[in-house]
Amino acid sequence: MVEQQLRSRDVEDERVLAAMERVPRHVFVPEELRGRAYADAALPIGSGQTISQPYMVARICEALSLHGSERVLDVGTGSGYQAAVLAELAGEVHTIERLPELADAARGWLEEAGYGGRVHVHVGDGTLGLPEQAPFDAIAVAAAAPELPPSLYDQLEPRGRLVVPVGKRHGQQLQLVVRSPEGPAVVRSVACRFVPLLGEEGFAV
Repeated sequence: MVEQQLRSRDVEDERVLAAMERVPRHVFVPEELRGRAYADAALPIGSGQTISQPYMVARICEALSLHGSERVLDVGTGSGYQAAVLAELAGEVHTIERLPELADAARGWLEEAGYGGRVHVHVGDGTLGLPEQAPFDAIAVAAAAPELPPSLYDQLEPRGRLVVPVGKRHGQQLQLVVRSPEGPAVVRSVACRFVPLLGEEGFAV
């Protein structure tokens, strides 16, 4: 997966590549799909949600430019896979999931994979972030928003980085947004397709 899908497709951050090599992706997919766990594809995990394809997880993590000491918020826990990768790259990881049953499943998968004590799983509206835990050095969003959620931007440290897919339900741009004194600065974007981010500052539930 790392050599054929990531390194060969312009993912260059060695810390990200090493993190994705360490995290057992098969633990975060349903038993019947574990044979496809390392394919470069999003896979269903129940409740209408998916585990993102490895390439997009790598692109999100690379764009955050983490060095190891940061406090990170992961929005849209899903299976917990991206939170586990972030736990390999940052100092403290909080992740928030809208669906209680999926949050419970993610806690189990994170525990099984060895990340139970390293990732804090919360239930709530991910579009509103976790103001009680803010500010964050970096925020990763694994679902598509119609526009930049202002609450998430407001929870960034100065010069903090937010990666979020922005666009319509069936096609988006993966944007890297930096908090600057002048306001949100979109540094770069790439075409992508994620499940919709549902909530007050996302798509309607």
